[in-house]
Amino acid sequence: MTPGSNIPLPVTRVTVDVAAPVRLDVSGLLLTADGKVRSDDDFIFYNQPAGPGVAYRSGGGTAPDAITVDTSAVPPGIEKIVVTASPDAAAQTFQGIEPTATIRNADDNSVLATFTPPQLGSETALVIVEIYLRNGAWKARAVGQGYANGLAGIATDFGVSVEEPTPAPAAPPVQTPVTPSAPPADPRLTAPPVPPAPPAAAAPAASGKINLDKGRVSLQKNQTVSLVKGGRPLLSQVKMGLGWEPAYRGKDIDLDASVIAYGPQRNHIDSCYFGKLSIVNGAIKHSGDNLTGEGGGDDEVIVVDLGRLPQDVTGLVFTVNSFSGQKFTEVAKAYCRLLDAATGEELVRFDLTNAEAQTGVIMAKLIKQFSGEWEMTALGDFVKSRTVRGMVKPAAQAL
Repeated sequence: MTPGSNIPLPVTRVTVDVAAPVRLDVSGLLLTADGKVRSDDDFIFYNQPAGPGVAYRSGGGTAPDAITVDTSAVPPGIEKIVVTASPDAAAQTFQGIEPTATIRNADDNSVLATFTPPQLGSETALVIVEIYLRNGAWKARAVGQGYANGLAGIATDFGVSVEEPTPAPAAPPVQTPVTPSAPPADPRLTAPPVPPAPPAAAAPAASGKINLDKGRVSLQKNQTVSLVKGGRPLLSQVKMGLGWEPAYRGKDIDLDASVIAYGPQRNHIDSCYFGKLSIVNGAIKHSGDNLTGEGGGDDEVIVVDLGRLPQDVTGLVFTVNSFSGQKFTEVAKAYCRLLDAATGEELVRFDLTNAEAQTGVIMAKLIKQFSGEWEMTALGDFVKSRTVRGMVKPAAQAL
């Protein structure tokens, strides 16, 4: 299998084992339609090896760990089981290690498919494959999504709380009562009490990730906001408005706003700009070219229907270029803002406060998480390019 490919499952019970030159910890998470676990019962790993319809099997260091899924026993409301892996040794990455997931018929051990994620480097954990329900039928998809912050990054994305190790205090610690029903503590992860915490609370404070629960978000460079409101991912139409003003009165400034769509391996799918106003079957549309930057409000608007984007579109990068060759030092008040297309409500804003003598800028990116939600990150990275064609490679590197 290749990343993003899928196969129908001809049997009800499948086992996914993950082999590598080093020992791996393999886990499974049962996810609802919103991409989150329901409770501690939905996180299956070596410290909690059995859950509803899903079981963990240790290889004991001599054979691969495995997750078995009995699709006939998966509870109603569970639409996906993701299988994850991380090196057992602390801080070890997948650099030079090529894990291979093998999907088998759990009853006769025959091989249904194999998948080896390509181009791994600094990742310390992976979502390797997922078993998912689509139109009443179960399928398997090759994923290969890497996380640089280990199993904790995967756990946070899917609603599992993470306990970070802290140095022992000088004074004896205050004893905290332990809930009797909690599973035995894992040195890195513990599943949350029921129900799981909302996404904003579950995210580690150090990540700087916030959501839309408190209204409009103003981002600084490299900050990220999760497009989640009221605990549910935003999957409606949004507008990315981009605006600018000339730095000198009476001088026109001709900039072009674009969005570049990418697949899961940073592969370029298509670009939407003044010369191509609609891409991916109309799920992304451009308002047209503004030649001066004069006038109030957004100069150019790109409408994105998040719910209609094809499955293989997992990243969007919004860029602005100066086709006429003017530098961004001649631009004032450049910004981008995300709006709810139905209500016009401004959700996220990023003001470009610094300028460089370049002809292109990568303003922001939208990345689809495997939990189903989208995240927007403010970038503000300047590059030398007058056209969107020249932005494809640097924008891919920014993903």
